Amino acid sequence: MFVAVLLISVSVAMDAFAVSIGKGLTVSRIRPVDAVKSALWFGGFQALFPLLGYFAASTFSKYVVAVDHWIIFGLLAFIGGNMIREAFEEEEENARETAQFDWKHMLPLAVACSIDAFAVGVSFAFMKINIIISVICIGVVTGAFSAAGLYIGRIFGSRWQMPAQIAGGIVLIAIGVKVLLEHLGLLP
Repeated sequence: MFVAVLLISVSVAMDAFAVSIGKGLTVSRIRPVDAVKSALWFGGFQALFPLLGYFAASTFSKYVVAVDHWIIFGLLAFIGGNMIREAFEEEEENARETAQFDWKHMLPLAVACSIDAFAVGVSFAFMKINIIISVICIGVVTGAFSAAGLYIGRIFGSRWQMPAQIAGGIVLIAIGVKVLLEHLGLLP
């Protein structure tokens, strides 16, 4: 299950990674404090939102246990498909990205990038998963990807932004399909 959590962590980190690349494109130089701020904002919110989704869904899990595999599949397929769709629409949005790292600029970005993580947390409520380890993994992976995204954006530009987001979407869809096939008895 750790491999699945790690893959999910990487997948949900792709939005923050893409935004960080966009921010990296707008700066002439990146200070280490900017990378730390980006990692803390994105990693912190990406850890918080699945925890909130997990507890919200755990409250109602006993009522939907018969269809939980369909819920997991639907949420992950929707999130993954949305990530792929957004990869083709974000070029213009990232061109407007600002290089400021204060709370007025980072809070809306961190919240917007974490909404998918809330839905992932909902799907975690229906899986046999350690939520604390999962949210720590998501937060650390997102933080690392966000910091790296700033530097990658500064060095390489937007060349890898779209492929990274598409790959993240495909991984989420694949995990959703795997969970569904396991519950239907088509996979061991």
